[in-house]
Amino acid sequence: MPSVGEIMESMEYGPATEDASAVREWLARQGSLGHFIDGKFTKPAKTFATRDPATGQDLAQVSQGSEEDIARAVRAARRAAPGWAATSGHDRARFLYAIARTVQKRERFLAVLETLDNGKPIRESRDIDIPLVVRHFYHHAGWAEIATTEFPGHAPLGVCGQIIPWNFPLLMLAWKIAPALAAGNTVVLKPAEYTPLTALAFAEICAEVGLPPGVLNIVTGDGATGAALVQAPVDKIAFTGSTEVGRGIARALAGTGKRLTLELGGKSPFVVMADADLDAAVEGVVDSIWFNQGQVCCAGSRILVAEAIAERFETLLRRRMEKLRVGPPLDKSTDIGAIVDPVQKQRILEILAEAQAAGAELVGGQEGSGCFIAPGYLRRIAPANPGMRKEIFGPIATLSTFRTPDEAIELANNTAYGLAASVWSESATVATDLAARIRAGVVWINCANLFDAAAPFGGVRDSGYGREGGREGMLDYLAAPQSRPAGKGAAPRPPNPVEVGSGEIDRTVKLYIGGAQKRPDGGASYAAQGELIPLGGRKDIRNAVEAAQGAIGKWQALGGHGRAQVLYFMAENLALRRTEFARFASDAEVETAIRRCFFYAGFADKYDGQTVSAKGGLLTLVQPEPQGVMGIIAPENAPFAGLMSLLLPAIAMGNATIVVPSQERPMAALTLAQVLACSDVPGGVVNIVTGPRNALAEALAAHDGVNAIWQPESNPAVERAAAETLIPVWSPAVSDWGSEDAQGRRFLRAASRAKTIWLPYGALPAGTGNSAY
Repeated sequence: MPSVGEIMESMEYGPATEDASAVREWLARQGSLGHFIDGKFTKPAKTFATRDPATGQDLAQVSQGSEEDIARAVRAARRAAPGWAATSGHDRARFLYAIARTVQKRERFLAVLETLDNGKPIRESRDIDIPLVVRHFYHHAGWAEIATTEFPGHAPLGVCGQIIPWNFPLLMLAWKIAPALAAGNTVVLKPAEYTPLTALAFAEICAEVGLPPGVLNIVTGDGATGAALVQAPVDKIAFTGSTEVGRGIARALAGTGKRLTLELGGKSPFVVMADADLDAAVEGVVDSIWFNQGQVCCAGSRILVAEAIAERFETLLRRRMEKLRVGPPLDKSTDIGAIVDPVQKQRILEILAEAQAAGAELVGGQEGSGCFIAPGYLRRIAPANPGMRKEIFGPIATLSTFRTPDEAIELANNTAYGLAASVWSESATVATDLAARIRAGVVWINCANLFDAAAPFGGVRDSGYGREGGREGMLDYLAAPQSRPAGKGAAPRPPNPVEVGSGEIDRTVKLYIGGAQKRPDGGASYAAQGELIPLGGRKDIRNAVEAAQGAIGKWQALGGHGRAQVLYFMAENLALRRTEFARFASDAEVETAIRRCFFYAGFADKYDGQTVSAKGGLLTLVQPEPQGVMGIIAPENAPFAGLMSLLLPAIAMGNATIVVPSQERPMAALTLAQVLACSDVPGGVVNIVTGPRNALAEALAAHDGVNAIWQPESNPAVERAAAETLIPVWSPAVSDWGSEDAQGRRFLRAASRAKTIWLPYGALPAGTGNSAY
């Protein structure tokens, strides 16, 4: 053992191991662990081992959930749902408060249990994960208390199935359970196969505080257990995990009417501008990619550095990386703990081998014995390299350079994912410009990996949809007031094509694409409302999407006020041509269309973002952003009023659209093209493609350039196509398109997505720095 003098000279850390005896005694008492169903633990049946990834030793035997176990849990949740929904917000708040207090009282026990089961350093479990768990239950106790005033008329969804990953086992549980219970739902939760122990310890806490039986149920098991929960008769599925599994869940739920939120993979950019504080940015890398062994979906795994400062930055980065300590997770001096399982470690090593074979150079990243990998990064890496494209999900970043801000944006957005980003610049103008242009659900400016229960978290594109945390997260667990299924009626039959070319009939009715009237690509028409209607097809959809993509920048640049003026102008021109439109739609529908123009003109510059009360010293802005390119499928039962009720909120929020009108009564929509052309609506903002309604809707949903689909009622074929592209499909469930139920904030919310931007200001108060460091 070195002397004190030698330690003072070398400044080496000595061992500082957290005492795990209380946790090991608890595990020994448990023996084999059953599920938690209907307020009590079941007798263990078929079990599997959960292991300490740092040592490979078994920690406990946990039950493998079957379809019958899931069915029992869902039945218990269904029985408990009416009573829990009827419980007052105040009483629900008291339960959530009691959970928060009890977790606080057991925070050291839970931190050690989490570290043993997951392999993350005890400092991270103790200083980040457990305090955030507590914060979520306190925060959502507040939402439960004020739900009736803040969400008037909203109702719980019912039974929610929740599937969580292994990287933040207890924190992900809190993210999902707290808002679900606060909103009045009951829950069946399946924790990750690798890390079920803190979920079962949490179940003990819920039983201790007297949470009514059936309100929370926990069923452990592998992927088959999760699949059984997806197929079970629940009202919502909330999933956090891989993009591949999320896409499979979306396919399975297509056409079922179940609500779905997905928080999936990421390959987040970490952008360092030439004027950045490089020492701070290097610490940001530590917080971003080497936190939790890089097993973080929003990790800043793609480091993009301005070429002018790249050499200096990399020198500082290597120096800092070499100081990080890889070692036993229970040692308080450890920076990098164990990878969760040998299977995950092998996957990381395979991607590293692919990346190096494709020309990348690995700095650091040495394989250790057991489940350990040293921190590292890949340099000299091309954009198409597997290491740049695939989510490594380990302590390995990539490092590449750029010359201009535009190139930085292009590289940052050159990914299928869109979960998070981190931007480093001493210029507020530069930083906020990049934050606005990077396609991601969360952007940290001069910080990284900051989370709070008040700040919505979630992604776009292959990173999923829906939000967790804050007001947005609560709304994803509530049913909007007065929303009810619309009558579907008979599906329209595919139109019989009529070849164009006889010269005997006026053929002035055309598609409207890119601000111009165009013939359909196939050159065919069909008869409807006494006219020959263009028979659009897949190529016309493609052209319309390209036109929308080209127009969206100009439309968004007008700002809310500018878009409002255009919508008012549309109302004026519609009113002037009321008689003409009344030939194809009722007077009531035309009046509804005019009123909708006024309504959404009024909202265009008033559907605002907000700052939320999160961490001290940080401005946390939740800003609604347009979805992008939206497909709008008009209803058959109110072809003009329904169309305008869907179109106007979409374009008011800055989206560009492709409209598929009523198949049987499309003339009002086609006549609208002339109003759009003379109302200063930029070409491409609204594109109109007529024809076989269902086929065109499926083509839109399958197009990877479309960001959202709205349809008046559920269409399983459209939802299956959208599952492949991972875009949200929304059916507003309106029975009367002329009523106030067919307008309002829920339409504006569906036309946008929340972007959370974190911006430090002033001097950070002591103790509020980034993550654990």
